[in-house]
Amino acid sequence: MATPVERRPAWSVPDSIWQTYLRWAGIPVEYDIRGYLRAVEAIDAIPVAGLPEADLRSRAAAARARAQAGESADALLPEVFALVCELSSRLVGMRPFDIQVAAGLALHQGRLAQLATGEGKTLVAVMPATLNALAGRGVHVFTANDYLARRDAEWMGPIYQAFGLDVRFIVQGMTHQERRRAYAAHITYVTAKEAGFDFLRDHTSDDPSRVVQRPYHYVIVDEADFILIDEARVPLVIAGPAPPIEVDHPTLAALVLRLRPGRDYDADQYQRTIVLTEAGFERAGELLGGIDLHDPARHLLLSALHVALHAQTLLQRDRDYIVRDGAVELVDEFTGRVADNRRWPHGIQPAVEAKEALTVQPEGRILGSIPIQHFVRLYPKIAAMTATAVSAAQEFSTFFCLTTVVFPPNRASGRVDEDDVVFTHRAAKTAALVDEIARVHATGRPILVGTSSVRESEELAGVLTRRGVPCRVLNARQDAEEARIVAQAGTLGAVTISTNMAGRGTDIVLGGGDATMHAEVLALGGLYVVGTNRHESQRVDDQLRGRAGRQGDAGTSRFFISLEDDLIQRYGVMRLIPASHRPTPRDAPIDDAIVRREIARAQRIIEGQNFDIRKTLWRYSDMVDQQRRRVYERRQVYLRDEHDPGVCAEAAPEHYEALVRSAGADAVRRAEQRIMMHLLDRNWAEHLALIEDIREGIHLQRLGGKEPLTEFSRQIIEEFGEMMDRVDEEAVALFERLTSDGGTIDLARVGIGGSSSTWTYLVNDNPFSTLGQSLLASRTLTSVVGFLAIAYLPLTLATTIGVFLRRRRKRQQDEESAQG
Repeated sequence: MATPVERRPAWSVPDSIWQTYLRWAGIPVEYDIRGYLRAVEAIDAIPVAGLPEADLRSRAAAARARAQAGESADALLPEVFALVCELSSRLVGMRPFDIQVAAGLALHQGRLAQLATGEGKTLVAVMPATLNALAGRGVHVFTANDYLARRDAEWMGPIYQAFGLDVRFIVQGMTHQERRRAYAAHITYVTAKEAGFDFLRDHTSDDPSRVVQRPYHYVIVDEADFILIDEARVPLVIAGPAPPIEVDHPTLAALVLRLRPGRDYDADQYQRTIVLTEAGFERAGELLGGIDLHDPARHLLLSALHVALHAQTLLQRDRDYIVRDGAVELVDEFTGRVADNRRWPHGIQPAVEAKEALTVQPEGRILGSIPIQHFVRLYPKIAAMTATAVSAAQEFSTFFCLTTVVFPPNRASGRVDEDDVVFTHRAAKTAALVDEIARVHATGRPILVGTSSVRESEELAGVLTRRGVPCRVLNARQDAEEARIVAQAGTLGAVTISTNMAGRGTDIVLGGGDATMHAEVLALGGLYVVGTNRHESQRVDDQLRGRAGRQGDAGTSRFFISLEDDLIQRYGVMRLIPASHRPTPRDAPIDDAIVRREIARAQRIIEGQNFDIRKTLWRYSDMVDQQRRRVYERRQVYLRDEHDPGVCAEAAPEHYEALVRSAGADAVRRAEQRIMMHLLDRNWAEHLALIEDIREGIHLQRLGGKEPLTEFSRQIIEEFGEMMDRVDEEAVALFERLTSDGGTIDLARVGIGGSSSTWTYLVNDNPFSTLGQSLLASRTLTSVVGFLAIAYLPLTLATTIGVFLRRRRKRQQDEESAQG
């Protein structure tokens, strides 16, 4: 291995003023990496470079044997890291730089490593993954998508195999047996979503042989800001069949088209709110046959009508979703990719399907759910890495106890980030954008254009094609062709119009891998990245910029913005610009540093507001998570057959003994297991539905002078206690109805059959809850109390009645069960 002096780039430790500020502000970010580099020098000093490969493998096997004998990972670290560095050079043709080794040390210590895009995070993860897998307890590496899970496992596989470690990957569509083998491996590459779905499936299984995961040990999260922050509010859900709700979605979809904006309803596209007027209530009632929608008995119909109106007015095709192969597919706003198996909750999904004249799919009943944040926290040891962590460092620390360590690039970036070009209106921006792309394309320099939606990418591509500029489009419709399109994006003359799909996890190689073309592209200035909009998070913008200037290459990034863009309008950015600097409409760009500064400041404010919302949602979900753990722990006791004869034997001892004499103790024990798991599952599903009903309107408690979080906690704690008591009561009632025929206990007679089919999906945040979520985080409501009392009255009524009816239906089910 080359000496550290030869391989280490020049960098400086931040000055004391900056470090003093970080400590004073309590921001958990480390810039001083000298301690890591001293450890790297010790690793470099281990003489492995001249050894034959057979000797390297022998020493790797010895290290594994020492780990299995109980030697600590810290004691083995220098030897293992040195062996990984040498083996990676020989087996995959890449030797880690000192910065990569230092970042691997940080990951082993359970920290978050910020590494610039193109710095080889895939290789960085191999060192701590190998070290922590040697003892045989299993390591998971979370990737941003299935493609990366497969690629990284196959690419890095030879290094792991040299240590005698088994490495596998998991992607959508794999069978139960394939998943179980993958989780049994020493190292498993998988997306957080797939691992979370498997967790939920395991905890609804009634057969231990169907459980695919083993106890968690250590996880490395790649693209941590995307997985742990951007996806954090989206719960993973496992659902099962449920009786259909009697709502005629196609009829309502046709009805709302006959309502007039401004008269029958008021809508705000940017705040994602919509309210029926009194005239709208009357008009809708007439169209439904002269009924009174204020009647509490019509609450389900009124709720469905509101949802249909939301779907028709506020959700846009080719922005929020696409229609492909006869199905509505949601588009992830952070990645631009189709969000696999994601559905909107609360009737929104069938309303959109009816709007698009598609077959309305059943929503199903939620059997279990868990937010990704809470799922990741199940791992005893967490490490993470990303290129954009500092702006979210406080959040990583608050939720995951992760300290961010910033590692400089091995080679200083050659990218130039130009100032934003700001226009007063969209038409002027588009015209200037097309002129700029045509001008740069004429030189042969490759261009990547990042757009905000499928529709915008296709419209811009159409304009460029008419202008004589050939281009490729990469959006949710072309996700199957992503690898091929990205592979050509850095070649001479390439113009690629993309949504955020090209902004994360993609490696655009200049020249497409051709050395001669690489030099030509560099001579032209490298990849030119153009953004057509600012996003809510600066991290998303930085990921797009990071496609250029990788590993020291030249490159340029620039954003074209108009004051009519969604971000500017939705968050009232114009109000932040001093009146003396607000420009009048013009075709030329605005040359005003204050305007650009205020746009950037607005982005920071939005990020802060979103952080506050996530903190509030975390507080709400944390109580639910505690209850989930209690239910799952109790269920696991029965699944693993670790329970003692308890509730049933004590409450019905004579019947218990009679069944034992007739069918045997083992059969009775298995019957009790099945009964308890069945009732825990059913009651937990009911409890989740009730929680959703309570949470829908809990923020309105402020109108009565109460603290919503306190009220939410009080209600769900009370309901949970009743639920757990009810499980025992129902178990005894079902047990007493069991009979034995010929030595066999008939569980089907009491309604307990085989496992029903289930499916998994992500329930996206309600796209109309912007105001409600803000209120959850806000404590200053005097300016909107009057509005809420009117606008949310239907929601309050529907929620209250929904909770009442659900509880009444539950009591009826209990009575029928007892009578049966």
